[in-house]
Amino acid sequence: MVTVRLPDTARSGRTAAAAVRTVLGDIAPARLGLCDAHDHLFLRSPQLPGQELESARAAADELAAFHAAGGRSVVQWTPYGMGRQAGRLPELSRAAGVHVVAATGLHQAAHYAPEALERLRREGLADVFIRELTDGIGHSGVRAGVIKVAGGFHCLDAHARWTMTAAAEAHHATGAPIAVHLELGTAGMDVLDLLCGELGVPARRVVLGHLNRSPDPVVHHRAAEAGAFLAFDGPSRAHHATDWRMPDAVRSLADAGFGDRLLLGGDTTTADARSVRGGPGMPHLLRGVRSRLELAVGAELTEQMLTVNAGRAFAVEWSGGDA
Repeated sequence: MVTVRLPDTARSGRTAAAAVRTVLGDIAPARLGLCDAHDHLFLRSPQLPGQELESARAAADELAAFHAAGGRSVVQWTPYGMGRQAGRLPELSRAAGVHVVAATGLHQAAHYAPEALERLRREGLADVFIRELTDGIGHSGVRAGVIKVAGGFHCLDAHARWTMTAAAEAHHATGAPIAVHLELGTAGMDVLDLLCGELGVPARRVVLGHLNRSPDPVVHHRAAEAGAFLAFDGPSRAHHATDWRMPDAVRSLADAGFGDRLLLGGDTTTADARSVRGGPGMPHLLRGVRSRLELAVGAELTEQMLTVNAGRAFAVEWSGGDA
């Protein structure tokens, strides 16, 4: 069992200021600047053979290209056991001048060997998450700043319920936000029913990802009404037939008063999708997506989605470790 150490502010009863936990330390949310709220510098999975994001040189070049486009922060949603290369992230962050947030958490079962999942069951999944949020990932000393978990296609299977239950426990111990991969944008309300309804996680601490892949306005509005953050990520992928509807979905939510709940991300998951390999990559969020959204909802709200909203989504009052 992990022993949670309370910081001096918690022991004294004083309220800690909300901060984003980056790989170089905790920062004020306003320091994020233009933020890619969901992306990957490193990623490895048997589900993506031959397309691994493993090159540190390519990651450095991609971050540099993102910085040149105006980007100042990236939230990497790569969870436990998927090639995070946490130890490399501080150097990459410093060199590019881009804040990087690392993730703990667990993806769908298909991304892992059965023996790895069994080992996590014996070790205690929530304990792993808490340790990576408070002490660091492995021996890297890099602390995660978000918990990433995943649902299934229109459902939550036993694996998803196990990982989300552990994520909720880790949230209650640390305050960490929970970012959720929604398979093709589905099962968002099932996730909120479990995390918020059954497990007591405040909806404002939950980020639902990939909503652009299921352009259902009823679900979008219900999730926003519940108080969750809604991430429209990976809109540069031409093979997603729903992507062209994303600006209309954002405008509908903004018109309903939910502009402060919306986030944008690039979600680069394959080597060929990187800008340094000729794909859209991280810079496309600022070079392409931003201008398209400005036509739909205006420059002011688009800027808010990329800056203020990201700070509100990922900044929390941390407990369970020295800040």
